[in-house]
Amino acid sequence: MTAALLSAALCLSVLALLWVRRREKRTLRRLDEMLAQAARGDWSESDFDESLLSAVEGRFAQYLSAAAVSARQVEGERRRLQELVGDIAHQTRTPLANLLLYTQLLEEQPLPPASRTCAAALGTQADKLRALIEALVKLSRLETGVLALHPVQGEIAPMIERAAEQIRPAAAQKEITLTWGGEEGQRAWFDPKWTEEAVVNLLDNAVKYTPAGGEIRVTVTPYELFCRIDVADTGPGIPEGEQARIFGRFYRAPGAREQAGVGVGLYLVRQIAAGQGGYVRVRSRPGEGTVFSLFLSREQILQKR
Repeated sequence: MTAALLSAALCLSVLALLWVRRREKRTLRRLDEMLAQAARGDWSESDFDESLLSAVEGRFAQYLSAAAVSARQVEGERRRLQELVGDIAHQTRTPLANLLLYTQLLEEQPLPPASRTCAAALGTQADKLRALIEALVKLSRLETGVLALHPVQGEIAPMIERAAEQIRPAAAQKEITLTWGGEEGQRAWFDPKWTEEAVVNLLDNAVKYTPAGGEIRVTVTPYELFCRIDVADTGPGIPEGEQARIFGRFYRAPGAREQAGVGVGLYLVRQIAAGQGGYVRVRSRPGEGTVFSLFLSREQILQKR
């Protein structure tokens, strides 16, 4: 009799365990369906009772509703920010052009040394403001998707040559040797206009921090998945503690305060690289120069904007 009771109790326990496991699987399967439907954007509540699953669905509905409202608010803020930046750029373009023009005319006048110094400083600051506004407009349009990147397969060398030609006058003024080399005919997927902008920013950064008589060298190295563009300089180098911060927006290293710039060039390089499936890295040691590496994908990557 006792054995029969034990056997019956064991069977009931097994059946209860199987029922619990089946219920757990059903609950997990429903939760998985909920997540899949939420990812597709077509989820809606289906249980309206006092069960725990129904309560979870209710909470999930509240979360998705709040997330949707938050997403709309963020998108609205992004649009307003883009419109604000566009308005600022439009409204300041003419006054800035006039300011630079009259500053140039003022510098051509027979001024006393003190006044000439002031006029030169005025021109420098006006030009810095112009560069800042232009950089902000570019960043705003990239980040809000107004201007999208359109990578196409093409040769890297012509793009680098165009970028180098824009920087040669500034390099020559400091007697900096600018050379580039690497394997010819290398191809990758990149947006020609914006990638050229990124390379120009890297070269401009190198010219700023390379002392007179130094050297800047650009090389292209192919890999299986990427092509690497290196911009190496013989400048003072970057301390390790600052290397993770230099790609941040408006970040200026303590040792860079005296150099021209507004702190958005490297941030723009990172945005351009990421926007077309690439990335940028830096290698540097104080006193040994700096190497910025821009990686471009050799395979087509579908962009989601």
